[in-house]
Amino acid sequence: MADVTETLPQGEEKSRRVRAMFDSIADRYDLVNRIMTLGLDVGWRRTAVAELRLAGGSRVADLACGTGDLCRELSAAGYSPVGFDFSTGMLRRATVSAPLVAADVLRLPLGDASVEGATCGFAMRNVADLDALFVETARVVRPAGRVVFLDASRPENALARAGHAVYFGRVVPLIGGALSDADAYRYLPRSLAYLPEPARLLEMLAAAGFGDVRRRAPGAGAAQLLIGTRG
Repeated sequence: MADVTETLPQGEEKSRRVRAMFDSIADRYDLVNRIMTLGLDVGWRRTAVAELRLAGGSRVADLACGTGDLCRELSAAGYSPVGFDFSTGMLRRATVSAPLVAADVLRLPLGDASVEGATCGFAMRNVADLDALFVETARVVRPAGRVVFLDASRPENALARAGHAVYFGRVVPLIGGALSDADAYRYLPRSLAYLPEPARLLEMLAAAGFGDVRRRAPGAGAAQLLIGTRG
């Protein structure tokens, strides 16, 4: 796994701080997202939904749903989403028709093999245990079901990576500080350190029970999609 500095929280402390952070930034979370990604996050979510390739009406669990952006895209694509998030602040800000449930995505209140698919947007680096997230997702998704995990990433191209480091590491905290909570938007760029390298992420997804795993890197590599089919 990528090196994580001692200043980043771990385990239960991470869960507690992440929940409190998202509760505190919920009111302006969507606005800051649109500004700091230049609106690209909307297209990335639509790409994630398109990668599901499930039958219309399929039930899809949206993990760490936040204010419901992915739930809206799932509904627009003809799916039947249900969102789960442990930040009640984010859930209160949601304006979606899909049912939303206050729950830890590592302990979903769903039966085994009870949904056809699952999505997760910009949350892999915020869970306390990434392996557990993949395993729990595999538990609730039916055989042949599809999953798509969307998150931020660092570009592989050296020039793009340098520009991304400046923008994500310096400009984004300034934007977040001006519009929302400075501490939160200093943490979010640093939280990329929690994510393993791409090859390792795919290995972890496969080990959890998914086949045909692959990765896409839209936005010149500033984002990544992990895609798999439940075995």
